[in-house]
Amino acid sequence: MMKNGQIRDIMPTLTKIAGGTLYDPLNGIDGKIQDIWIAGSKICRPPDDPEVKPDRIFDATGLVVMPGGIDMHCHIAGPKVNVARKMRPEDKRRSPPVRRTAMMHSGTLGAVPSTFATGYKYAGLGYTTAFDAAVPPLAARHAHEEFDDMPCIDKGFYVLVGNNHYVMQAIADREPKRLKAFLAWILGSARSMAPKLVNPGGVEVWKHHAAGNVHSLDEPVDFFQVTPRSIIHELAVAADALRLPHPIHIHCNNLGLPGNWTTTLETMKALDGHRGHITHIQFHSYGGGEGDEDTFNSKVLPLVEYVNAHPEITIDVGQVLFGETTSMTGDGPLGYYLHRIYGGKWFSGDVEMEAGCGIAPVKYRNQSLVHSLQWAIGLEWFLLVDDPWRVVLSTDHPNGASFLTYPQVVRLLMDRTYRQDILATCPAKVRQRCTLADLDREYSMYEIAIITRAGPARILGLAHKGHLGPGADADITIYTPNENVATMFELPRLVMKAGEVIVENGELRAAPTGRTIHVAPAYDPMDEEHIRTWFEKHYSIQFRNYPVGDEYVHEPVVIGCK
Repeated sequence: MMKNGQIRDIMPTLTKIAGGTLYDPLNGIDGKIQDIWIAGSKICRPPDDPEVKPDRIFDATGLVVMPGGIDMHCHIAGPKVNVARKMRPEDKRRSPPVRRTAMMHSGTLGAVPSTFATGYKYAGLGYTTAFDAAVPPLAARHAHEEFDDMPCIDKGFYVLVGNNHYVMQAIADREPKRLKAFLAWILGSARSMAPKLVNPGGVEVWKHHAAGNVHSLDEPVDFFQVTPRSIIHELAVAADALRLPHPIHIHCNNLGLPGNWTTTLETMKALDGHRGHITHIQFHSYGGGEGDEDTFNSKVLPLVEYVNAHPEITIDVGQVLFGETTSMTGDGPLGYYLHRIYGGKWFSGDVEMEAGCGIAPVKYRNQSLVHSLQWAIGLEWFLLVDDPWRVVLSTDHPNGASFLTYPQVVRLLMDRTYRQDILATCPAKVRQRCTLADLDREYSMYEIAIITRAGPARILGLAHKGHLGPGADADITIYTPNENVATMFELPRLVMKAGEVIVENGELRAAPTGRTIHVAPAYDPMDEEHIRTWFEKHYSIQFRNYPVGDEYVHEPVVIGCK
C-alpha cells in the first residue's frame, strides 16, 4: 500500500467504518465492536502498515452495522408486475408519489411500486439485493429491461420451468440427460438465477379445463401423463446434477387451500433427499376442509418437524400482514380462486409452452379468522424452525404484504409483548387453532441478521454477499439502535452499495443501477440440437431470437455451479 499523502490515483478509494457494533453471522461476529475497511467496491483487510490512512472515515460508534439486506423472494419485475401496476390505478392515486429530484426519477408506490420507486425504497430500508421469484423464459427480456430501470440494488430472477412442455415431455420420455441439458440451457438463455416450480403440472391443467387444476401430487397432467410428484423429483435431481448454487425453488400445489398441508409434506418427501427450497410456506400450512372456515387451522407443527429433520430443505415464510395489497403469481388457477373469494378485478395470463399468471387485489383483515390465522401461521414458522439459517424473512411481496413492512415483521419476531398485543386484536378462535400464543421465543439481533442477510446469501450460493469479511461486496447498512426495532430498521443511518454511499440519514445520495446476478451452467452443445428442433416446431418465435443477449444484462455477475 502507498503511504498517506502520496498520489493514490491508481488505487481504489480506501474507506474505514470505525467503531461499529457488527452483526456478521457468516463470520461468526455477534455484536462485536470492530472496524471495517473498504477498498473501492469490496471489503478488504485492514492495512498492514499503520501509517496508511483511509481516504474517508465513517464514525459508527454506538451504531449497529450489518451487511446489506437480501430479499430472496419477491415480485418486482416482468409482465405480471407490470400488469398489476396498471390493474390498480386507485392504489397509485392513494399513495404519495416519489417526486423527481436531481437524484431521483419520479415514481409511484402502493402495493406494487414502479421500477424506480422499488429500488429507492429497498435501499431506504437497507436492502441492496433482491430476486424476483417467477419470470417466464419468454418474458426474460422484459424482466431484464425493468431491472435496468431499478436503481440502488443488485437483482436477479428465478425462471419458471414447472409447467414447461419440454420439461414434462423429457420426464414422460424418461430422458434425464435431456432434461438436465434443457435446464442448463434455459437458465443460461434467460440469464436467470435458479429454476422455479409454480403449482407444477397444475397450471398446465388449468389451461385445458375450465377452473381446472391438480389436487394431489399423483394426479396426471393432460397430454403428458406426468405427475406433479415426478416433475418435482426429476427437476430436483437435474438441479443437483448441475450443482446449481440454489436448488429448485418450489411454490407447492394447492396454495391457499384448507387442508393443503398434506400436499406440502408430500412435496418435501418428493425431493427424496435432494435439495429444495419451499417458498412462502405460510400459504401451504393449512388444515381443515375446503370452504369450511370452522375447521381452518394451523398445521405448522407436523411440517416444521419434517423440516427440522431434513437439512436439505430450506424455506421462506411469506408472512401476511394486515392491510390492502395485490396477489400476483405464476399460479393461474390460484388467481381465479382468489377472484371467486374476493370478487372484483381479476387477471389471468397464459405464456405459450411455459407458464401462466393470476392477479387479484387482496385485503387482509385482522377481524377475519382466516386472515388472522394466516398471520399467526407465518409467525409460527419463524418461531418453530430450529435452525435460523434455513428460514428466510419474506412477505412474498406483494402477496402477503409489501416489502416495506419488513421492519414490522422484525419487531414481531424480536418483541413477544408486541406480538401478543396484535394477537389480542384477532378473533379468539385463533388462539385455539394455532400455537402462537404459547411461543415465547424472541429473535436476537444476530438471528435477524441471519434471516435477512447471511441466510439468504448462503441458500443462494452468493459467496460475495451477506457478510462483512474481506472480498465481500461493500454492501453495508448502519442502523441507529432504538427501543422500537421497527423504527430502527425503517430508517438506516447509512447505506452503502459497492462502497458508495447511497442513503444517508434518510436521504438518497446516489442511485447506481446495480448488477444482474445469474448462473450459466455448462451442458453438451450437441444436446442443443434436439431443443432447437422441438422449439422450431412448437414456438411462435425463432429459436435464435429466444436467448437473452448481452445488451439486456447490466454488469452481469455469473455465479458458478460447484
